[in-house]
Amino acid sequence: MQAESSRRSNPQRSAEMRARLLAAARRLFAEKGYAGTSTPEIVAAADATRGALYHHFSDKQALFRAVVEDEAAAVAADIEADSAGLQSARDALLAGAKAYLAAMQAPGRTRLLLVEGPSVLGRDEMDVLDAQHAARTLRDGLAAAAASGEIDQLPQEALAVLLSALFDRAALAIEGGHDHADLLRVIEAILKGLGPAT
Repeated sequence: MQAESSRRSNPQRSAEMRARLLAAARRLFAEKGYAGTSTPEIVAAADATRGALYHHFSDKQALFRAVVEDEAAAVAADIEADSAGLQSARDALLAGAKAYLAAMQAPGRTRLLLVEGPSVLGRDEMDVLDAQHAARTLRDGLAAAAASGEIDQLPQEALAVLLSALFDRAALAIEGGHDHADLLRVIEAILKGLGPAT
């Protein structure tokens, strides 16, 4: 075991420590919220030192931001995987919406991205993160659907903002116990209503 440990490079050990800190922080932030989680708890849960924490992250908020960005990237990856290769841009939009709602059901994710994130980082910072991840996939999907003529030529930014709010609210409603299938049916009807009848 020691020989194996000594063969790992400093970058490998550093990456492993960062991953442990992120995993511990994610679990605690999702369970207890940002305010209810202390850095000593994170360090203990990661089996790390306070020095290791501050080597990788300047403060608790920087660690939280990294957790939120990882979660946002995971959501975008699921959306892209589920909507890739579909012939119809409108079908890709619907697949992306379904993938978003499914991805948001990962334990703690809705709380991290839609409740704690805006509270801790602020709406502007969350908008920047979203623009790099889920909102980017939505804007790309809308642009493709508009270019193919599958949806009407509506103001793209306004449409993206409103649809993003719709999807976020649906994720919160599912978290609160609303029927997932009912929400998807309404979302599908709204997306179908964006374009010329086929």
